[in-house]
Amino acid sequence: MTMGAQAEREELSLNDAASHLLEECRTVVPGMQALFGFQLIAVFTTGFNEQLSPLERMIHLTAIVLLTIAIALVMAPAALHRQTPLAVSRRFIRISSRLLMASMAPLAVGLCLDIYLVARVIVGTRAVAVTVAMFLLAVFFVLWLLLPRLSRTRSIDS
Repeated sequence: MTMGAQAEREELSLNDAASHLLEECRTVVPGMQALFGFQLIAVFTTGFNEQLSPLERMIHLTAIVLLTIAIALVMAPAALHRQTPLAVSRRFIRISSRLLMASMAPLAVGLCLDIYLVARVIVGTRAVAVTVAMFLLAVFFVLWLLLPRLSRTRSIDS
């Protein structure tokens, strides 16, 4: 095993792992909050009711709900840590990591639903909008799920 591979496998202390995890959550939240704000503003524009069908407005509501769930999941580790600030444990790291990872699914689907709506308004055809949204969902799947798993498998093998 090379020194680089050995260094990659060294474990962080629980405090360092918790700090990294909470920092990851803090990094993601502002982007989610900005997106949430844009989603809310869209509802109050004149074109919202004119350009979107009732079904498409429900799709937008679904996207807002999914983003809200993602925000709650990302913020949960900080809330958990605030309630037990001195109790950093492997269990806290495991639960918090799972909460952060769980936030990725509703975030990706919510984003893709809104991208579908934007593409439908811009292009005008549902088929193109669905294609764009499905393509982006595949991109999220590859970058957020498949690539990390492949990277983890390769680091274990080296």
